[in-house]
Amino acid sequence: MEPRGQVALEAKSRLLLITETFPPEVNGVSLTLGHLANGISDFGWELEVLRPRQQSEPSAPCLTLGLPIPFYPTLRFGIASPFRLLKRIRKVNPDLIHVATEGPLGLIGLFAARYLNIPILSSFHTNFDLYAEHYQIGFLKWLVSHYLKWFHNRTALTLAPSFHTIGRLEQMGIRDVKLWSRGVDTQLFHPKKRDEALRKSLDLGEEDVLVLYVGRLAQEKNLQSLIRAFEKTIASQKPGQTVKLALVGDGPEKESLEALINPQILLTGQQKGEDLARWYASSDIFAFPSLSETFGNVVQEAQASGLPVVAFQSPVMGERIENDKNGFLAQSPDEFQEKLQHLAYNPGDRVRLGQAAWKSVQEQSWINNISQLNQTYRIVLASHQKVKS
Repeated sequence: MEPRGQVALEAKSRLLLITETFPPEVNGVSLTLGHLANGISDFGWELEVLRPRQQSEPSAPCLTLGLPIPFYPTLRFGIASPFRLLKRIRKVNPDLIHVATEGPLGLIGLFAARYLNIPILSSFHTNFDLYAEHYQIGFLKWLVSHYLKWFHNRTALTLAPSFHTIGRLEQMGIRDVKLWSRGVDTQLFHPKKRDEALRKSLDLGEEDVLVLYVGRLAQEKNLQSLIRAFEKTIASQKPGQTVKLALVGDGPEKESLEALINPQILLTGQQKGEDLARWYASSDIFAFPSLSETFGNVVQEAQASGLPVVAFQSPVMGERIENDKNGFLAQSPDEFQEKLQHLAYNPGDRVRLGQAAWKSVQEQSWINNISQLNQTYRIVLASHQKVKS
């Protein structure tokens, strides 16, 4: 997180964050909530986090039993006695509850907030209703959509990461949806982190090209489209030039992707912190084929690292990428491949778009983001206190 600026502290208030995922788990929701936890105390909040206990983690008062999520054994959802959690929430005595996930813990938190008359807001991070189709359980989409509507409409307001997501939630019938965008650590993710030793370890010279993907290795990320586009791209590879693809991350598709590994397609596993920053900055193109994002944190990280991004056209990506200005937005798999190939063999455009990508995220700091969140918290808290009086 960036060095913190001078902020006006308000009276100390107690905030309870309820979530099924939290660092050191690696995913966009965990990343966002980690920055929230690191920064919100600067704005006069005392934070408690109620979450599942992670593997090999000792027990603690605000940790619950965690069970693996189907299709995602590395992630866990929390289960606990409602009475035990109610007792714990009473002891924390929060002024405000922020429930970040709609799983069992979030549901218990919702009931507890209403029972104890504590103001509660929610945030929407994952299109679970759309994911149902990717995992051949599309018949559950209607049920999931109605549950999400029911859940979020029982909080004071719902925070969403993009204008498109706000519109989608409103179409679902969710009321009082407000924007809570995402920041990016422009000190950690920066072009200066380029590491020639890393490139040399991959047998990449100065003229060679490294295409990068960062994210979960999962069906909803549409990685097969990326693999096909990359294979067509290297079929046009110029003599004496090497183009490689690095897939950074982990997930349920790892085993099937391992079958595709060859000298030009690499699986790196999860990377964090400075190691992840080096992978970004040491690459030349960021390819992001996902069609199911609510925001796309990794796109901003790639842009902060000076990479042009190739993605599919979607309202969410349209909020991050200006076509042919700081990246390319493709309308079809064929166009995705064409844009990827164009950047692979046109270094001038890589530089032009990469420099514009870097400039486009310089104002998206986490300190500004958490400041915006604090203002929303204060509004919800003040509104509740006004109703009580």
